[in-house]
Amino acid sequence: MTPLKANRTIPVADALARFSRSWKSAALSLAAGIAMLLVLPRVLDDFALVQATVYAVMAILALSLGFVWGFGGILCFGQSAFFGLGAYTYAIAVSNMGDSTVPFVLSIVVPAAFSAVLGYLIFYGRLSDVYMGVITLTVTLILFNVVNSTAGPEWKIGNAPLGGFNGIPNIAPLNTPGNIDDVISPRGLFELSLGALLIVYLLLRVLLALKVGRVIVASKENEQRLLLLGYDSRVYKLFTFVLGAAIAGLSGCLFANWGAFTSPTVFGLAQSAQIIIWVIVGGLGTLVGPVIGCVAIQWLTTQIGTQQTINSNLVLGAILIVFVLMVPKGIVPGIGQLGLMLSGASRRKHRLSDDARRVSHGDSANASRKEAA
Repeated sequence: MTPLKANRTIPVADALARFSRSWKSAALSLAAGIAMLLVLPRVLDDFALVQATVYAVMAILALSLGFVWGFGGILCFGQSAFFGLGAYTYAIAVSNMGDSTVPFVLSIVVPAAFSAVLGYLIFYGRLSDVYMGVITLTVTLILFNVVNSTAGPEWKIGNAPLGGFNGIPNIAPLNTPGNIDDVISPRGLFELSLGALLIVYLLLRVLLALKVGRVIVASKENEQRLLLLGYDSRVYKLFTFVLGAAIAGLSGCLFANWGAFTSPTVFGLAQSAQIIIWVIVGGLGTLVGPVIGCVAIQWLTTQIGTQQTINSNLVLGAILIVFVLMVPKGIVPGIGQLGLMLSGASRRKHRLSDDARRVSHGDSANASRKEAA
């Protein structure tokens, strides 16, 4: 009976240890984010703060795909479609309404509603993962071509001209609800973007710790077993898909505020590919990984853009190949695995030294007994 009890307690102890490590890393990530939120506006100049803002905005977009793909198992090539819908929805709505409160909400609701319809057709149509990638990529291309062909004064929604390939310029910034004249400053936009990133990260962490989050992960790991347990995996996949689209729409709204401009390039293939690269480089199956991958790749792209010798797309392609072949798990899981290896080696070293001391102590005791005899 004793060995059986011991065998049962080991998985529980391992699970508790993993849970503790997970929340410790979450607390550390949140603490680092709050520290940056408090310190960076005081130490960076306006230009650097604007650059940091776009890092935070795109990190929200990367986090949306990191959740949908890494935990829901849904490889969506159309995350830029929801990002673009959020940007265009805000730009069109704020041009017609003036006050930014309702447009801000619509920039989240419209991509979520669009993804709900698209996801229902995909998941309840029992289409495979391959078709999922093809359909989302096709939808992105359709949106790009539709918006790109809306040049001319006749193409407008209310007071907002779509502009075609020229995009929509002079987008009104976010303002205090009910007060159009009290608009957000660049420093305020940075604080809002980084704060939104931290809130989204925390909410996703909490969601994954709840039962619904565990079912979402289970639908990725073994959908057939989940069905046998009585869960409808389609509901959870659709929920994951819609939530990821809503987060991407939020990122699109903040992006439109950052540049006061949006264009069909937000629906482009380059944008879709970049999001996937961010997640792969940072680490699939983590929430911090896509954020780190996004910031690192954006910073590297910016540095490469300051010179004309090397093509940035060539560098991005090389980075993707290197990580797929040499670091397939990404930066964050790779660092975590290295830390576990080092800690395991340290524990083995201490165990061997303890065994050596016990053996030495036993030999000394035996020698003492022989001398006494």
